[in-house]
Amino acid sequence: MTHMDILQAAGLTPSELSGGALAVHTPIDGSEIARLKSHSRDDVRAMIGNGTDAFMVWRKTPAPRRGELVRLIGEELRAGKENLGRLVTLECGKIYQEGLGEVQEMIDICDFAVGLSRQLYGLTIASERAGHSMRESWHPMGVCGIITAFNFPVAPWCWNAALALVCGDPVIWKPSEKTPLTALATQKICERAMEKFGDAPDDLIQVVIGERDTGEVLTGSPDVAIVSATGSSRMGHAVGQQLANRFGRCILELGGNNAMIVAPSADLEMALRAIVFSAVGTAGQRCTTLRRLIVHEDIFQQLVPRLKSAYDGLPTGDPLADGTLIGPLIDADAFAGMERALAEVIKDGGLVHGGGRTLENDYPNAWYAIPAIAEMPGQTDIVRHETFAPILYVMKYRDLEQAIALQNDVPQGLSSSIFSTDIREAEEFLSATGSDCGIANVNIGPSGAEIGGAFGGEKDTGGGRESGSDAWKGYMRRQTNTINYSRELPLAQGIKFEI
Repeated sequence: MTHMDILQAAGLTPSELSGGALAVHTPIDGSEIARLKSHSRDDVRAMIGNGTDAFMVWRKTPAPRRGELVRLIGEELRAGKENLGRLVTLECGKIYQEGLGEVQEMIDICDFAVGLSRQLYGLTIASERAGHSMRESWHPMGVCGIITAFNFPVAPWCWNAALALVCGDPVIWKPSEKTPLTALATQKICERAMEKFGDAPDDLIQVVIGERDTGEVLTGSPDVAIVSATGSSRMGHAVGQQLANRFGRCILELGGNNAMIVAPSADLEMALRAIVFSAVGTAGQRCTTLRRLIVHEDIFQQLVPRLKSAYDGLPTGDPLADGTLIGPLIDADAFAGMERALAEVIKDGGLVHGGGRTLENDYPNAWYAIPAIAEMPGQTDIVRHETFAPILYVMKYRDLEQAIALQNDVPQGLSSSIFSTDIREAEEFLSATGSDCGIANVNIGPSGAEIGGAFGGEKDTGGGRESGSDAWKGYMRRQTNTINYSRELPLAQGIKFEI
C-alpha cells in the first residue's frame, strides 16, 4: 500500500490532508504526508464552550447508557483495527505489529469501561448519630482535556476517553503535532459510533489540531475540569504547575528510566528475550522502554556477550514490511539526542556496542538508528537522564540491596522488573523496601502493560494513573451524603447546642 492508500483507508480525504500550515511527515522516509489546518486559541476556547454545553446533557445520561456509546466505539475500532494500525505505523514509525497492538489496547479499554459503567460504586458509611445514614456518591466533573505524545498516538487517548465518557465527562483531545492524523482518523471512528448511538450531544468528543499554544488553552481554562497529559517530565512540570495554579485536576503520565535487575538465579534465556524487546521495541521510544540493565557480577559474562550477539541480528527497516523489528526514530532531533548521549557515555568511561545511523542511503530524510549497548562503570548523570532512543545502559551489582538502590536512584519512577527464580528476592523487590516505581514486574520486562492494571508512576513520572483498577475516580468528584431520617437533630461529636 502507498502512503496515500493508508491515509484514505483510515478515512482521511485529500481535502482534509491539505491546505494548512502544519506539516506532517512520516518517519518511515521523512516525506510530507499532510499539511493540516491548525486551530487558533479562540477556536479552542469555543471548543471548550461547546464541550461545556455537551456536559450539561451527558451528565444526566445514565452511566450504563454512556457505556453503550463506548461499546459502539470499541466495535468500530474492531472493524477498523488494521487500517488504524497501519496509520499509527505510518505516522509514528513503530512496526505494524506494535501499531495493531496499540489499537487492541483501545479495544480492551473500551471493553473494560463498558463493564465499569455499571460499577461506579460509592460506599455506605456507618454514622455515629442515631437515625442517620451516610454514603458517598460520585458525579461527573466536566470537560476532560487529553494531551497525548507521538510515541503512542492513540492508546493513551482511549485509556482516558473511555473512562471519562462513562463517568459523564466530554473530552477534548490535543494530540502531538507530530502525530495528528491518527487523532483525526480516531475522531471519524467515534463519529460513526455516535451516529449509531443516536442521541449523544454535539461536541461530546472533539480534537484540537495545533502546537503547544493550543494545549496551553486547555490547561489554563477553568472550564476544563480535568487535564490528562502524557509526555515528557519537562512538559508535565509545566502542565502540573498551571493546573495547580487554578486548582484543576491533573493526571500526569510522564517519563520513565526503567531498569531490570538480572539475578544469579534468573532464567537467562527468558531474560534475554525480555531485554531485547523491552530495550529496542518502538526504537526505544516507549515511556516503559528498558534503559538500565543491572546484572549480577557472577553472570555478567554469560549474559552480556549473548545480548550483543542478539543486537547484531536485529532487522531494522521499513516498519510496514514483514520481518522488521526496529523502525525509525521520530525525527532528526531524536537521533541527535541519541548521539549526544553516546558521546557522554564515552566521556564517562563507558564502552559502546552499536549506535550510529543506518539506512541513510535508502532513506536520506529519515532517521534509523542502530540500537546501542553501553557498558557503564557506574550510574553516571547520562544514565540517570532519560534519552528517548534505543540505548541500553548495562551495569554490574554484587548484592540485591545495591541493585535496588541503583534501580531507585533516578528521578523517574515508572516501570521496573527483576528476573529471579528466588522467591525471597522477588518478594523483596516488590516490598516497601524494593522498587519505588508505579509498576514492578517479576520475570517479565518493564515494557508494555495490560489495561486491567493502573498505569503510571511516581516522582518525575507524575504520580498519575490511567486505566485499570479505580482510576475512574480521577474523572469524577466525590460527594459525602448524610441523611437524617429521624425526628431528632443530634450533632456530631456529641456537641450540645440548644436554642
